[in-house]
Amino acid sequence: VQLVESGGGLVQAGGSLRLSCAASGFTFDDGAIGWFRQAPGKEREGISCIGRSYNSTYYADSVKGRFTISSDNAKNTVYLQMNSLKPEDTAVYYCAATGPHYYCSGYLIGYDYWGQGTQVTVSS
Repeated sequence: VQLVESGGGLVQAGGSLRLSCAASGFTFDDGAIGWFRQAPGKEREGISCIGRSYNSTYYADSVKGRFTISSDNAKNTVYLQMNSLKPEDTAVYYCAATGPHYYCSGYLIGYDYWGQGTQVTVSS
């Protein structure tokens, strides 16, 4: 499984960015794709996920109401629309995929496959 993120960049507080995660190489139809982030000096945080065979979604409280996850199955791409960005959203953002038989939930477990990350910087 290969995952490639894109769409990061520098934006002012209150602005928006859309991250993309292009996925390929799956040999199974189920599982989930999630977005995680890691700020300097902080632990990695799981912020959202979406099921691959169904549209169940999850959002962490820190992004609920501001971020929206979606998928385009025809393009094998998952998006993270980020609105009302805050300086505390500054981090490297990673997409990740679970293996088979896992599902999208707030536990955010089973993520075996990871992209290289994309930097998001929100200036105040």
